[in-house]
Amino acid sequence: MSRILITGGAGFIGSHLCDRLVNEGNDVICLDNFFTGSKDNIRHLIGNSRFELVRHDVTKEFYAESDQIYNLACPASPPSYQYNPIKTIKTSVMGTINMLGLAKRCKARILQASTSEIYGNPQIHPQTEDYWGNVNPIGIRSCYDEGKRCAETLMMDYHRQNKVDIRIVRIFNTYGPNMDKNDGRVVSNFIVQALQNQDITIYGDGSQTRSFCYVSDLVDGLIKMQNNDDFIGPVNLGNPSERSILEFAEMIIKLTNSKSKIIYKPLPSDDPTRRRPDISLAKEKLNWEPKVDITEGLTKTIEYFDKLLSSEK
Repeated sequence: MSRILITGGAGFIGSHLCDRLVNEGNDVICLDNFFTGSKDNIRHLIGNSRFELVRHDVTKEFYAESDQIYNLACPASPPSYQYNPIKTIKTSVMGTINMLGLAKRCKARILQASTSEIYGNPQIHPQTEDYWGNVNPIGIRSCYDEGKRCAETLMMDYHRQNKVDIRIVRIFNTYGPNMDKNDGRVVSNFIVQALQNQDITIYGDGSQTRSFCYVSDLVDGLIKMQNNDDFIGPVNLGNPSERSILEFAEMIIKLTNSKSKIIYKPLPSDDPTRRRPDISLAKEKLNWEPKVDITEGLTKTIEYFDKLLSSEK
């Protein structure tokens, strides 16, 4: 049993991580300011003696005894992180400094949830961990991309200078239950529009690609990385199965038996044209690779959104 702190624990990925770690018998502190996280995601854990919920913003210092820290706190969808870009970069930078300070004091191991967005609009494909990326430092996505890049720098410097025990994972596109239906991401947008027989909105011509990993597979990878004693990362966690956005939209229309039509709008600034992880390192170091195929994962996610939309009627 470990004492585990999860920042962003009421968010999409964080809530699944809380579930898994509590069920495995750990004592979990879930830290969240509920900007994009939701109490509904972790409501069933409230009252469990192994679970503690704290409303807190990671840009402010936090003190708690911990053996492990998962630093997931940061809005991750473009509408959310562009809503207050200064706060977004503060969350990545100051939040990471605060959690690293806590890890240093407690001698805890800290895992930083970095992102495939540190690769920007990549000029190599698929993306490997030794690629430095192609990021616009002054664009509308920079608050997130550069914030996460700075967080990785801080992790490495605290490790080199202060011997803090760190782990860095780069998370690629992830989907599943507990996603926010209004977060503007491809999966949630397409499924909600399809279930309501609304037009499905594709930005650009739909030829841009993404690789989608189901959330339970990702949580497996996070836990394996946190508990690996020989490798600090960074390591890519994602599904290397790549599809165009148009192909993905057509798949969701078929799985939902929707009458939706596809419409096209201009591509947002700095949107990556392709995204696919090389997970050779994760296979080698963590013995990890995704198990849930896209049809199975989408079916579970569609069921979640169908129940959510029905409950709101």
